[in-house]
Amino acid sequence: MEIPSKDQERAKVAILIDGDNASPTLIGKILSEAGKHGLTTIRRIYGDWTMSNMKGWKDALNNHAVQPIQQFRYTIGKNATDSAMIIDAMDILHSGLVEGFCIVSSDSDYTRLATRIRESGIFVMGIGEAKTPRPFVNACNLFVYTENLVPQEIVEKPRRKKTTSKKETKVNDPLPFLKEAFELAVTEDGWAHLSTMGLHLHQLDPGFDPRTFGFKQLSQLIKAQDNIFEVRHQDDKGPNAVAVKLKGQPVT
Repeated sequence: MEIPSKDQERAKVAILIDGDNASPTLIGKILSEAGKHGLTTIRRIYGDWTMSNMKGWKDALNNHAVQPIQQFRYTIGKNATDSAMIIDAMDILHSGLVEGFCIVSSDSDYTRLATRIRESGIFVMGIGEAKTPRPFVNACNLFVYTENLVPQEIVEKPRRKKTTSKKETKVNDPLPFLKEAFELAVTEDGWAHLSTMGLHLHQLDPGFDPRTFGFKQLSQLIKAQDNIFEVRHQDDKGPNAVAVKLKGQPVT
């Protein structure tokens, strides 16, 4: 009996990139992000390669083994790239070659595609800019904003809405989401497993990401709310097992 290798054991992921709505400078980070959830066996990028705006992708594709798919723009104002990606995605879905999809775009036209993939019981993540319409974000199991793939200043304790000096973008208070996820994950003893809270956070908002608030990990974000949450490590359940409790709650 053949023993599967580590790569064979990992879920296979197809990454489909809308070249009109993605930046070639982030291709390495995009592939790394998708790679957290499986082995990216299919890597394709779609666009009209006769257009000057696609020239920046040339070196990126060669360095990262991404297959360019040519799609001519037959009619002005019509986005043929969307149609080509959607058709290929459905072909891949029905082929059974992958267990997950990563759709890279900030375009709401992929909302129905993401929904259809989820309806088939297949994991789908999206990667796009913060301007991505909420319907597309919510249609994914997980959504990663490209702004979180570049270094940001660390925010020690984000508790209220505020405006950053760099891009003048509003950062929302994570506390309501954290509390709601805790209530969904809490057990009878008053503690909630951090991993379970993470699952509920993505159910509440697929785009929830600790990096939005200046923290690399969810545990760091929760520890920053030290007036609200108590955190303890569960060494008996593994080196990364963490439990969370609301302060002021009695332990049963």
